[in-house]
Amino acid sequence: MTHLPFIIAAFAVFLLVLACDALGSWLRLRHARQQALRRQQRLQARSNAATPAPLAGELSR
Repeated sequence: MTHLPFIIAAFAVFLLVLACDALGSWLRLRHARQQALRRQQRLQARSNAATPAPLAGELSR
């Protein structure tokens, strides 16, 4: 009686779980980097705006 099929199946499951974990971590890191880049671009655009545009619906006296 050999345990080779069980060992191969267990190793295959281990590799599958390891690959899913690595892919999930990579996707989360990519998403976090994109959010940080967008936040930085918004802050730069906000600081580069010299004067705020007047509100169109504002009444003047």
